[in-house]
Amino acid sequence: MSTTERKKSGRRRVGAGRIFTHVVLAAFALTTLAPFLWMLLTSLKPLGEVQAINPIPTEWRFDNYAEVLNHKDISFKRYYFNSVFVAAWVTFLSCLTSAFAAYAFSRMRWPGRDHVFKLYLGTMMVPGVVTMIPNYALMVKLHLLDSYMGLIVPASFTAFGTFLLRQFMMTIPPSLDEAATIDGASHWRIFWDIILPLSRPGLIVLSIFTFMGNYGSFFWPLVLIKSEHLRTLPVGMLYFDTIYGRQTNLIMAASVMNILPLIILFLVMQKYLVQGIQLGAVKG
Repeated sequence: MSTTERKKSGRRRVGAGRIFTHVVLAAFALTTLAPFLWMLLTSLKPLGEVQAINPIPTEWRFDNYAEVLNHKDISFKRYYFNSVFVAAWVTFLSCLTSAFAAYAFSRMRWPGRDHVFKLYLGTMMVPGVVTMIPNYALMVKLHLLDSYMGLIVPASFTAFGTFLLRQFMMTIPPSLDEAATIDGASHWRIFWDIILPLSRPGLIVLSIFTFMGNYGSFFWPLVLIKSEHLRTLPVGMLYFDTIYGRQTNLIMAASVMNILPLIILFLVMQKYLVQGIQLGAVKG
């Protein structure tokens, strides 16, 4: 066999291998998408067709969504607002407090810094269920039960966010701090004008994780919130299911609208999320 023929044969094998890999990945992708597609199609069916074997609706009922949004007993729009409002504030405050703490642990030198950071990281090993009762007791003493502040404040401080941003800040050359200090810049100026902009990939990753995690939070709002107008979407879905009973098509319509903001967020921020994770992995 000549050299040219061997090259052609090798190219065919590589091409066949790529096709097989793409087919396998496509099969996994369809398997992953199957539950979402079933939920979407079910949300567009009449109630009588929910149990049908055919996944495609014979009658497309887009008014299922309007019925959910305009229900007289359930303030679904209010639940939407509460979830986005609380998640947005938690994301902002979490990124801010984590950036402050990360700067103190990565760029400032003070006695016992590394030991305190290890203790700080140790809090990540404590399950959230263990801290639920102390947090609830604290909210009682601060008179923050059944309020937006009670939902926002406890989730605005995270050891994971501090650790993530510290790793990004540790990769920034110390010479930048030294040059800024020689020019007379304060710690605040160095943090705000130099370190924080260079930590943008880490902030984007942390903001996405924080928003998605808090948006889907269920147990803490369920314990803390009693008023109907303060319920978030996960808690509101619980009452939604109770009221509607077995009206699966409407429950699926509500579920689609529930996860829609997360899908939009991921599609918009996907590029920055991948870049931030890759950058942190390479530099860390």
